[in-house]
Amino acid sequence: MPACLGSVLLRQAECVPIGRTETAVNNLNPVFGVKFKVDYHFEEVQKLKFALFDEDKCSSQLYEHDFLGEYICTLGVVCYMSHCSWSLSVTPFCICLSLITALELSDNRIITLTLCGRKLDKKDFFGKSDPYLEFHKQGDDGKWMLVHRTEVIKNTLDPVWKPFTVPLISLCNGDVDRSIKVLCYDYDNDGGHDFIGEFQTTVNKMSEAQNSLEIEFECINPKKQKKKKSYKNSGIIILKSCKVNQDTKSLIDIVGIDFTASNGNPREASSLHFINPLGSNEYLSAILAVGQIIQDYDTDKMFPALGFGAQLPPDWKVSHEFAINFDPTNPFCQGVEGIAQAYSVCLPHIRFYGPTNFSPIITHVARFATQALQQETAAQYFTLLIITDGVISDMDETRHAIVQAAKLPMSIIIIGVGNADFAAMEFLDGDSSVLRSYTGEEAVRDIVQFVPFRDFRNAPKETLAKSVLAELPQQVTQYFKQRNLSPSNTASE
Repeated sequence: MPACLGSVLLRQAECVPIGRTETAVNNLNPVFGVKFKVDYHFEEVQKLKFALFDEDKCSSQLYEHDFLGEYICTLGVVCYMSHCSWSLSVTPFCICLSLITALELSDNRIITLTLCGRKLDKKDFFGKSDPYLEFHKQGDDGKWMLVHRTEVIKNTLDPVWKPFTVPLISLCNGDVDRSIKVLCYDYDNDGGHDFIGEFQTTVNKMSEAQNSLEIEFECINPKKQKKKKSYKNSGIIILKSCKVNQDTKSLIDIVGIDFTASNGNPREASSLHFINPLGSNEYLSAILAVGQIIQDYDTDKMFPALGFGAQLPPDWKVSHEFAINFDPTNPFCQGVEGIAQAYSVCLPHIRFYGPTNFSPIITHVARFATQALQQETAAQYFTLLIITDGVISDMDETRHAIVQAAKLPMSIIIIGVGNADFAAMEFLDGDSSVLRSYTGEEAVRDIVQFVPFRDFRNAPKETLAKSVLAELPQQVTQYFKQRNLSPSNTASE
C-alpha cells in the first residue's frame, strides 16, 4: 500500500516534512491526490526529497513501514521542466516513477463544490456501492491529471458528499473553459475500485449551479454504452452548488520602531537612527529587507507603523504606541516605501526618551488579533515586526503579553540593531525552552523570532529576510491547526 512523503532538504542534510499523500491500497501504479505546496525562492537552491513507503501497519510512524525508495531534486528543476518523471533510488528494489507538476500560484480564486449522486450503479454483491468522485484536469499535452478525490460514502446508491474547496488554478489552471473530467468509482478495500461512470464539464458550466439552481450530469460508462443499445447511464451526479470566490486570507503586518534615547541623537553619525548620505541606516535596512518579502502576503499592502519610547509634541509626553505618521486614527502607510518615508519625516519631530517597553505595543496588536477571533474562519493573521537597539525595561510585562498573544492569531519578529547585549531577546525567542509568564503560565506555542542585524551587515538583504521569516509559516499553520480553523472563503463581490 504505497504512500509518498515529501520533504525539504536544508543545510547539513536536515529534512523538514512538507506533506504526506494518502495511502493507495494494493496498487502498484498509484495516482496520489494529495499535492505538496512549496514556496519557490529564486535566489535559493531548494532541495526536495520524495520518499515512497509500503504501508503495512496502522501507524503514522514511517519506521513502522517498508521503505521503497526516494528521489532528490531541486525545486528549480521542477519549475523549469514543469513535468518530470524519475526512477527512484531503491535498494534492493527497482521501481517507480514520480510525476511532478509545478504551477505559479498567481490566481487566488477558489472554487467550492457541493455534489450528490442519484441511482448510481450497484457494484457490491452483498451491498450497494461505496461511491467516491475524482476530479481530473486536462494538461496542455492532453493528459489528465488528478486534482481532487472526495471522501467515500458507504453502502448507498444516492451519496451526498461534503462540500469541498480547491484553488481554481489547481482545478483548471485558472481557465474556466478548460475541460474537467469527473470519474465515479465504487471503493473496494482490496484496492480494486470499480469504475461506475464519468462525465466532462468546465468551471463555466458548473458556475450555473447558483441560487438554488442545480445541474445534473449523466454518469456514463463508455463500455456499457457500446455494448447495450438500451443503456442510458450509470446514474446521475448532481451539482447542488458552485461558488467561485477570492481567497481572502491575509497577513496583517505591523511595524514597531524603537525611538528610545539609547539609540543616540539621530542628528549625529554615531546614532543608529542617523540617516547616512546614501539615505539608509540599520533601521531602514531592516524595514526594507523584511518588509519587501512580507508585503507580498498582505492583500492591501497598507501597514500600520508604530513607534515607542519617544516624547511627542505638543506636550512632550512619552508614548509607547504612537503612529509614526502622527495620525492615530489612520496609522497606515502605503507599502514598505510608505513606512520608510513616514519614518524619515517623523525623526526630526520627536524626542528620543525611554524606557524600552515592549508590552504596550504587543498588547496593542493583540487587541486587533482578539477581534479576529470573532470570525468563523482564519481570515487574518497579525505579524508584529519590532526593531530595537537594546535591553527591555519591562521584561515581566513583556513575557506576560507574549504568553497571552500566543493564544491569538499573531507572531512577533524582533530585529536587534546595534551592538548591545541581546540575551533577553534570545530568551523571548523560546527556541530552547518554553516561555513562561510571571504568573507561571506557559506559552501555548512559540510566536517570537529574534535575529541580530549585526550578523547580516555584510550579507545580501535576502539572507536577513530568510532568517527573520524562517519560523513564520510554521507559526501560522500551527495556530490554524490548534484552533481547527479553515481558510477564509469570503466572496469577493
